Amino acid sequence: MSAAILQGVPGTTLDTGIWVEVPERQTMRLINLSLRLGATMVRQTVVALSDGSLVNFCYRLHGTASFRTEYARAAIVDWNGIALKVLPLERIIRSKEAADRDKDRAVLPLLRDIAASRKKLRIRR
Repeated sequence: MSAAILQGVPGTTLDTGIWVEVPERQTMRLINLSLRLGATMVRQTVVALSDGSLVNFCYRLHGTASFRTEYARAAIVDWNGIALKVLPLERIIRSKEAADRDKDRAVLPLLRDIAASRKKLRIRR
């Protein structure tokens, strides 16, 4: 949901999901690096940063192509002066449809409405 919010979708989220391409046997390297930098482990893929922000390292996303493919077609947004690549809204919708969790189903109408409005108005973000 963080990627959608960065693209102007009004909403909130409890954590920031960061999709990373790391071989499965090396996933703990990110967690260990986070811990060395002062984070606290919350769950297997989630750390709490020193300011209380939660980061969820995602190694796979439902309903998406490979990391390499999605990265190549990612949207670029400005985040505090940094050009950040994020999944485009249409791909976020596809992933949430495929994940089919309660929290995903709850935000899908909003995401679809905004995507349809942008398409109608020819707004690219």
